Amino acid sequence: MDHTLDYLREPLSNYMENEMCEQIVKKIEINSYTGEGEFVKDLDEEEMAYLNGVLEQELNYAKSVQHDNRVKELTEVYELLL
Repeated sequence: MDHTLDYLREPLSNYMENEMCEQIVKKIEINSYTGEGEFVKDLDEEEMAYLNGVLEQELNYAKSVQHDNRVKELTEVYELLL
């Protein structure tokens, strides 16, 4: 699995009570995506909208704690959603 998707799956685990989040995490775990581009292409519009909101929050948090590598990896997915 792509390292970027590992970085994505980690913060998503904080939102697993949400059905949409659970659906997205299952996609990551079940499919063998070669990269974040392939993953984003597999998302429907509702999943993309949900993930966009989560990533905004997680990027703000990662920036506030100065976790530069996480910011870089999550930004790669976030930019593909736009």
